[in-house]
Amino acid sequence: MPIRVAIVEDDPVIRGSLERVINSEGDLKWMGSYGSSEEFIARHNGLEDLDVVLMDINLPGINGVECIAACKPKRPQVQYLMSTVLEDNEHVFNALCCGATGYLLKSAPPEQVVRAIHEIHGGGSPMSMHIARMVVEHMPRKKNNQALLESMTKREREVLDHLASGYRYKEIADRMELKIDTIRGYIRDIYTKLQVQSRTDALNKVFER
Repeated sequence: MPIRVAIVEDDPVIRGSLERVINSEGDLKWMGSYGSSEEFIARHNGLEDLDVVLMDINLPGINGVECIAACKPKRPQVQYLMSTVLEDNEHVFNALCCGATGYLLKSAPPEQVVRAIHEIHGGGSPMSMHIARMVVEHMPRKKNNQALLESMTKREREVLDHLASGYRYKEIADRMELKIDTIRGYIRDIYTKLQVQSRTDALNKVFER
């Protein structure tokens, strides 16, 4: 099944460029482009037909962060990849706290856009190390949920510790001296055991308030 992707971007030039990137990939399926959050919500109210949404942060009317806050609870399986002109740490961080799973600079080349869509759909969180650590550091201090930790293998717990430290998949693979596909497999197993869809959800579930 191709990854079903929608675009929410008010700049028609950028919107058209993203459409061409998605339509050029056989394993991606373009599901529509929208110039505002209001248009997107009106067309995809149930979100059943989407896997990934490329979402501009600075939209007119309802901005991208507000749109995610409204849409994520309706269908948590949908992954939101934020699009921003600059690495605006505060807005990106707010978007991640509201349910986004990663972000991408608008200047990213086509191959990076495609890679980020596959990564986020596969359970990853494409973002800079700085942003990842910012998310982790701002999480409430919690005690370990020992029962959940005991359900994992030693390797899975090690991978989870690296995720909690803000490392990306490749960095975890390098630190553990494993292939990146092996790390992806461990993370898929962790998410399945925890019944979550993202790094933030996993950490929130393992570390109780």
